[in-house]
Amino acid sequence: MSNLDLSVSSFLKDGFNLKDHLINFLNINNDKLEQRLLKGVDDLAALHPGAFNKNDAGDFYEEKVGDAHLIDLASWHLNSFNYIADTLRLQQKFAYGKVLDFGGGIGTHALAASSLSDVEHVWFVDLNPQNRSFVELRAKQLGIEDLISVHRDLDSTSNVQFDSIICLDVLEHLPDPSKQLEIFLERLSPEGIALMNWYFYKGNNGEYPFHFDDPDMIEKFFNTLQFNYIEVFHPFLITTRAYKPLKR
Repeated sequence: MSNLDLSVSSFLKDGFNLKDHLINFLNINNDKLEQRLLKGVDDLAALHPGAFNKNDAGDFYEEKVGDAHLIDLASWHLNSFNYIADTLRLQQKFAYGKVLDFGGGIGTHALAASSLSDVEHVWFVDLNPQNRSFVELRAKQLGIEDLISVHRDLDSTSNVQFDSIICLDVLEHLPDPSKQLEIFLERLSPEGIALMNWYFYKGNNGEYPFHFDDPDMIEKFFNTLQFNYIEVFHPFLITTRAYKPLKR
């Protein structure tokens, strides 16, 4: 367990020292960072190729977005403190043992999970190499690099059986989210917990071009979810939900 303060109150203060970490990682000054944060959403959207070829989605996130995704995520976390804080409270309530943070972005949840007394270790997985490098830097600067392993994909996690899976704001970016639910089920311990949300919606004016929203895909997703998982109630008024494997 880390002696550092990675509590919800610490996140609300400065996002776990997020701006300083960005300045060090990007090698820019504070004024330049603030300019990039203000344009984060627009700069990322400008990289979108238009109609997404589902087969190319992975390559897009891994090879083309660069640090624009990092800036976009940072801007969102810094401007949505209360929402992110509630997801951290939810994680605090349920996460234990071996934790997978799938598509963990800038590492907020992985960092927070590493400090929980019931958590043994955190496996951070993200396709974007910039995100992975940034989380490695953050963990090192916070002195918790031994508590977090950074990986490109699940195949490189040595078939660890996870007690907790965190998958936030990721499933809508996958061309086959139903398959991801099935993979999670295989890797989740029988008494494990999965914290997940999704937003299968491109927006009224296409403001979320990175999201998949095919109706058949969505129906298959919910059928897969309901057949394999059972929801666990929690009191937080957020989109993230808690699930356990459905016992048969």
